[in-house]
Amino acid sequence: MEAEDNLHDSFMTIYDKIGQFGAKGSFEGWMKRITVNTILQKFRKEEHLNLISDNIENPIEVEVDDEQVDLDTLLNFIQELPNKYRATFNLYVLDGYSHKEIGELLGTSTGTSKSNLARARNILKEKIETITTKSIIGILIIVFGYTL
Repeated sequence: MEAEDNLHDSFMTIYDKIGQFGAKGSFEGWMKRITVNTILQKFRKEEHLNLISDNIENPIEVEVDDEQVDLDTLLNFIQELPNKYRATFNLYVLDGYSHKEIGELLGTSTGTSKSNLARARNILKEKIETITTKSIIGILIIVFGYTL
C-alpha cells in the first residue's frame, strides 16, 4: 500500500509540474528524478531516514541462486527492510545510483550509504538462508518421513 501511495504522490507531482519540463533531457529521466525526490521528501518529513553513521569495513556479499528464491519472495524481503536500509538498497541496486549520489540525496555521507547497503544485504542474506534452511528441513521430512 505504501508503494501505491508513493507512486500516486509522484504522479500528482509530475502532473503539477509538467509545465516545468524543458525537454532538455529524457522525459523518463525527469519523471524518475521527481519520483525519487517526492518519496525522499515524504520520508524526511516522517523521519524514516534517521540513518546510521558508522562504516562497515568488510561489506557482505550476497549471492542469490535463481533456484533458491523466486523474484516475488526477494521483492517481499526487500519491502520488509527497515526504511533507511531499503531506501539505500533501492537507490543503489535497483536505480543504479552511486554511494556519493545516494549520500547527496539522503543528506548523509558516502560511508553511511555503504554501511546501510551492507546492512541491508546482510538482512537479505539472513532471510534467504532462513528460507533455504526451511526448504532443506522440508525435504528431509518428506524423504525420511519424520519431523525433527
